[in-house]
Amino acid sequence: MGAQVDESGGVLGHGGYLGPACPTVQLPPGGKPLRLGPKPGRDVTVNEIFRAEGLGKTYPGVRANDDIGFSVGAGEIHALLGENGAGKSTLVKMIYGLVRPDEGAMTLLGAPHAPADPRAARAAGVAMVFQHFSLFDALTVAENVALGMENPPPRAALSRRIAEVSAAYGLPLDPGRRIASLSAGERQRVEIVRCLLQDPRLLIMDEPTSVLTPQEAEILFATLRQLAAQGTAILYISHKLDEIRTHCDRATILRHGKVVGTVDPRAHSARALAAMMVGAEMRVIDRSGRKPGAEVLRVSGLSAGALKGVGLTLRGGEILGIGGVAGNGQEDLLAALSGEAPTPPGTVALDGADLSAQGPEARRKAGFLSAPEDRLGHAAVPEFSLTENTLLTAGMRQGIVRHGLVDHAGARRFAERVIAAFDVRTPGPGTAAGALSGGNLQKFVIGREVLGQPRVLVVNQPTWGVDAGAAAAIRQALLDLAAQGAGIIVISQDLDELLELSDRFCALNEGRLSAPRPTEGLTIEEIGLMLGGAHGMEVAHVPA
Repeated sequence: MGAQVDESGGVLGHGGYLGPACPTVQLPPGGKPLRLGPKPGRDVTVNEIFRAEGLGKTYPGVRANDDIGFSVGAGEIHALLGENGAGKSTLVKMIYGLVRPDEGAMTLLGAPHAPADPRAARAAGVAMVFQHFSLFDALTVAENVALGMENPPPRAALSRRIAEVSAAYGLPLDPGRRIASLSAGERQRVEIVRCLLQDPRLLIMDEPTSVLTPQEAEILFATLRQLAAQGTAILYISHKLDEIRTHCDRATILRHGKVVGTVDPRAHSARALAAMMVGAEMRVIDRSGRKPGAEVLRVSGLSAGALKGVGLTLRGGEILGIGGVAGNGQEDLLAALSGEAPTPPGTVALDGADLSAQGPEARRKAGFLSAPEDRLGHAAVPEFSLTENTLLTAGMRQGIVRHGLVDHAGARRFAERVIAAFDVRTPGPGTAAGALSGGNLQKFVIGREVLGQPRVLVVNQPTWGVDAGAAAAIRQALLDLAAQGAGIIVISQDLDELLELSDRFCALNEGRLSAPRPTEGLTIEEIGLMLGGAHGMEVAHVPA
């Protein structure tokens, strides 16, 4: 059944009323209790909600899942770990009805679970927050939420409920806003609230904290703990290993499509978990060999889009970190710096030369490169091969395009260089960008720009949704590029990343950029308060 709105404006589903006074989920009889190690304030004795046995899925040339078996109990927050390409996406797609397994079986609440499509999965009690948002840009928040319901209530009642639930969980949303006008962080809030309204028995979360500040993440975790206490089983996919060690009861680790094991993440270090994922020890990030040189970039009084009088300087060999809660002008900043958006005269200078009137191609030719947050559709064309996608930004700088003619062999060679240098897991350069996992496509996009030998590189969310091994490789590539003398601006909501990479740190709040501070000595808590102070982070989690 789909969710319905009762007379009080609450949502009714197969598990009862969902909201600030949600009751305990009634579990079906039978099933073997599973004792899990308790979290602080949470003793977990649960019945099994979901089980997979012998699941397998093969695509042409790729064994995506091989004999997958694991279970998730009611009240359990269960992590799913693995490198990009390890088979996590295929597995959750089978659970959610997007893909049918070739072999094996699943059970949900003790009954066979073989959903023909996501609608059937939702009706059975499975909800999912996708890493890549499944939203329609032309529709409003409320209209997108209604699409997930079999019998949506009147729009006014639904809008009221969305506002109530989103506010209660510290994820404020305007039900009447169109998705196209929302930032990445706000879009993710829509996904989370849409799932909460479904009253799920099994909730799948794919990288849910990737665009949240620490304070926002804590509100989310409070929400998840509340849902778990009510009996909801949560399958949690994240590449933030410390996050998993803190909040998850168990972790199932995939490698090359197979289950390596299911462990208590609290009993292992983040490095040990990463080693299980990749089958080898993680390399340590090397920050040596960098000495900032002369100024390469100066931005003065830049007002464009949401930006208000932004000013900054960047030296060669320096990494400037810019943090901010999603929706505070990050995309406008990258668009203005890359030349995609027009900039007023005298606002952007590279090596002393005014580039304000120049567009993206002229800036790239001058050595000013960028990598946007949106991998598919902005940084890469899904239907284009990797070879064809190199032409989007590397054509002139690599000599691949001359006098309007394309050197296809040269483009292929450059794509192969990127694939080899950044360990992009793909059958070859002829593979469509849309066929790659999110992390592998991100490695290709970042690699394409890094190998373009930029004078200045601006990256937005460089490791969003990328596994620990790939994230370490991308960060090391940025550090190595800086060591070669390039100036780098990293725009990110990952505060650990900013502290790890940056020499100086700025906070972007409502389009205004703070004065830079040396990163050394800053704590995540201090940065989190800087970022969240203008965004209502005093909102506390309201317990049931």
